[in-house]
Amino acid sequence: MRYNSNTFELAFCYTIKAKIYMKFELENDRNLEERIRQSSNPDQALSYQRFYKTGPGQYAEGIIFLGIPRPQLRAILKDYQGADDTIVLDLITNPYHEVCLLGVLIIIDRYERAKSEAERKKHLNFYLKHRYALNNWDLVDISVPKIWGDYLLKNTVARKKLFIYASSKNIWERRMSIVATLTLIKAGQFKEIFKLLSFLKHDSEDLIQKALGWMLREVGKKDEAALKDFLDQEAVSLARTTLRYAIERFSKIDRQHYLKLSDCSH
Repeated sequence: MRYNSNTFELAFCYTIKAKIYMKFELENDRNLEERIRQSSNPDQALSYQRFYKTGPGQYAEGIIFLGIPRPQLRAILKDYQGADDTIVLDLITNPYHEVCLLGVLIIIDRYERAKSEAERKKHLNFYLKHRYALNNWDLVDISVPKIWGDYLLKNTVARKKLFIYASSKNIWERRMSIVATLTLIKAGQFKEIFKLLSFLKHDSEDLIQKALGWMLREVGKKDEAALKDFLDQEAVSLARTTLRYAIERFSKIDRQHYLKLSDCSH
């Protein structure tokens, strides 16, 4: 049967309303459950379903939403900054996307509030142990630079794990490896992202190519000459999507120059 977006959306809208109001449970905190339930909006949930491409065959197929705007999640976060691991695990393993996001926001907050290196390492380990809960790009992008990226900035030996994740069959682990370098890039450290390009420049996933291009663009914000030196050597071997993202901030003349280099190999 051919995929019909209207049919899918109508069916989803009916299903999501039933799921929100008939069965939404948090085993370890009924008060939090009620706050989340009250914040849900089925119409907004449907909008999120479209935006995050959750239809059949799309990259976020099967992910379901409650329709809770980010500001409302952050308001809830203020009352749950001290949530223990049991509650956080209940959140990040919940099938609803915003509930998982709330758990991720709590982990970020705990990491940033940590008063010692040992405490930060504890929160990092919890985060990485449960990384499979990060099943969409927004969960990766909002958390990885602030937790794993921050840790790698201060612990250079641990950066070897970037290349383990870059070799993963899991798209979100590969994206984690890329986005973690954002923190390093902002500190003027480009070696890791340039090396990751050799691992991932032929990746078939568009979300990986976009992330690579995004990081290269960030390199250009920090040091345009360094980015141009890299592209002078590598533009011919980069995917078109990666290159276009990388050169977005360049002048028209420079953009045309690198696109022509790319044309020689495509």
